[in-house]
Amino acid sequence: MNKALVNYIKQIVAYRLSVELSEEEIEFPLYDFSKDKSAFAKFTEKNNLALPEIITLLITLLPHVAPGYLTNVLSEYLPNGGDILEFGGVKGKNYRGILPTGETVLYIICGTDIEKRILVSKIFEEEHLFHQKSILTLEKVEKGEPKLNGKLLLDQEILDLFIYEQISKPKTGTDFPAELIQTKLEWNDLVLNKKTESEVNDILVWLKYNEEILDKWELKNKVKPGYKALFHGPPGTGKTLTANLLGKKTNKDVYKIDLSLMVSKYIGETEKNLSKLFDKAKNKDWILFFDEADSILGIRTGVRDSHDKYANQEVSYLLQRIENHPGLMVFATNYKSNIDKAFTRRFNSFVAFENPNKEERLLLWKKYIPTKLITKELDIETIAKKYEVTGANILNIVQYACLKTIEKGNKTLKEEILVNAIKREYLKEGRMI
Repeated sequence: MNKALVNYIKQIVAYRLSVELSEEEIEFPLYDFSKDKSAFAKFTEKNNLALPEIITLLITLLPHVAPGYLTNVLSEYLPNGGDILEFGGVKGKNYRGILPTGETVLYIICGTDIEKRILVSKIFEEEHLFHQKSILTLEKVEKGEPKLNGKLLLDQEILDLFIYEQISKPKTGTDFPAELIQTKLEWNDLVLNKKTESEVNDILVWLKYNEEILDKWELKNKVKPGYKALFHGPPGTGKTLTANLLGKKTNKDVYKIDLSLMVSKYIGETEKNLSKLFDKAKNKDWILFFDEADSILGIRTGVRDSHDKYANQEVSYLLQRIENHPGLMVFATNYKSNIDKAFTRRFNSFVAFENPNKEERLLLWKKYIPTKLITKELDIETIAKKYEVTGANILNIVQYACLKTIEKGNKTLKEEILVNAIKREYLKEGRMI
């Protein structure tokens, strides 16, 4: 964040205190955002924010960029001590300065003008952009206290964007049970049959044009938000890679959900974990990838005891959050039949990933074996026809075969080494050649 913006919000705070306490007649400070190239200015322009909304964000940023300013400026205008009740503000546990609240925003923007305060307070309502996009919220207050006494809370990624000019990636943990996954492979490395490729392309079309049909074609209030896809098929057939490449091709982060951190044996904990995840992901333009999804989308049992009752309640809660999530969610399972029918009705598409046929295997072998290792003596076509392996198998086989080639000091890949690597992969899976 640049110095000019910090100075501007200081001027606005000083303006309000001067007008209210000194009754000076001074002009309201203005700022030319069109000449500002900061991430903050770009964000306000992109979201078409009005001046009260911009000031609200700047006030929220003050403790992070000028920690002692609010305390010092109040001391300057109140040299004999005391405070301004309408100014609001709270103390933090370890922060000795003033942390702004909703009341602070209303005072700085509106002073004591009741009508203006009521109008500006709509910034903190659930229908406002700040809440809808999880940009800024008010901390919950004790029962019976005014809502606007809540501390201003800015989303961490937005805070980092404004201060450091870049968005930080959330870290995996109990508060965010997901991991950012990436791949060095490209879209052309993906080998799928025609039917699967067509269904995956439908997802790309949704990612590209969804916003346009919702806004320009006025479908926002007529169709359910988001897109839910079920990837099903044997292990190693490309489910995770496809989800990864969907993100890479559309420049979106893909987060793989760690279900072991999400599902809890304690009553109510799974719902809390789900809530944290979906609240964090809301309006972040991420792709959420649930691997081994049947562990949470599995067929519900009959209610035999209280544990079954709460387990079914957790599934119902998940159904609700899935239906309301506005982004792309990909659920992967080895067995489609394991998924509860209550969920299957809510999926936009089912994408079947099958073991590759001989033509697809041949293409995979050609893509993954380094070109400089291939000779005429290496009969890849026969190998592709003879050995039924998946794309994941082939990657493992090629890696092992390359290591053995280097170990033996060879400059090309011998068929004997490749076949032995295939046999090794078969044995790992308990299969016989």
